[in-house]
Amino acid sequence: MTTDDAPSLAPVGLGPFDEEVYRALLTCVDATPAALAERLGQPEGRVDSACGRLRSLGLVIRMSGRRRRYTAVDPEAALEALVRERAGELDHVRGSALALSSIFHAARRQAGDGSTIELLNGPEEQGRWFVRLQHQVRSEMMVLDRPPYVLAAVNPVEPVRLDSGVHWRAIYAPEALEIPGAMDEIDDLTRRGEQGRVLPGLPLKLAIADRRIALLPLSMELGHAQGLVIRESTLLDALVELFEVYWARATPLGSSSGGAADEAPDHDRELVRLLAAGLTDNAIARQLGLSTRTMRRRTRQLFDQLEAANRFQAGIQAARRGWL
Repeated sequence: MTTDDAPSLAPVGLGPFDEEVYRALLTCVDATPAALAERLGQPEGRVDSACGRLRSLGLVIRMSGRRRRYTAVDPEAALEALVRERAGELDHVRGSALALSSIFHAARRQAGDGSTIELLNGPEEQGRWFVRLQHQVRSEMMVLDRPPYVLAAVNPVEPVRLDSGVHWRAIYAPEALEIPGAMDEIDDLTRRGEQGRVLPGLPLKLAIADRRIALLPLSMELGHAQGLVIRESTLLDALVELFEVYWARATPLGSSSGGAADEAPDHDRELVRLLAAGLTDNAIARQLGLSTRTMRRRTRQLFDQLEAANRFQAGIQAARRGWL
């Protein structure tokens, strides 16, 4: 690739002339501004100013001595540092865009121009809105979680929002917990403050921020994904109530605490909870850190203890004993 064919360095903050001086300096071990000016056919003062700007960016260093002489820093390291710095700046801009967008939509709703329901087309648009809701939420997030996922199954935003004090409740479909690494992630979120439950047969996905705005996917087929953004309305109120109904029916994840007339070992309580939640044997084994064979042996022992023939009967007996 020739110098003329090389990609521009403008995205990391270099102007055309500064880049010309920088590329010239790369071709020699070191040089004075006067030598570079003669080579480029430019005034020495202009080249000297460019070297100063390149130095402030960390692309060149000034050598010791009374005469100003400059040498280039290895571009692989120097440009990578500029790329990281620019990426951080862009992240701040992205955060500002979310905040400004919130102001934009709020103003239009107050003026009567905002729509209660907004149709989203495509998985990318839904994914952006889910990230936006998480950034905008201030006090409470309510989520129904089940595959398939528009974004990666691992959610990097939730831990940050939990650490900021957001109250987060999530209801998972059992199949969401069977994705490799899912239980480890949920354990971490639980330690940070998430309240998680599991509900077999969860029919839909939903995210509600501060009971003011919701994201509701309309299809489980990613190739034809459409969704709705729903603002304050009777429809949003109904979705909040639906979440609360599911929450009451769902089984808490993790061991419970509290006294009961018929105490059981913690590992039995945890096992019966996961069985009642509808997780597969493999998912339960991963959660408990056991082999599938060992988990099944413990399940048979638990059934014998509870005088149950199946999971349903075991759940009933465990509930009667106060284990759930």
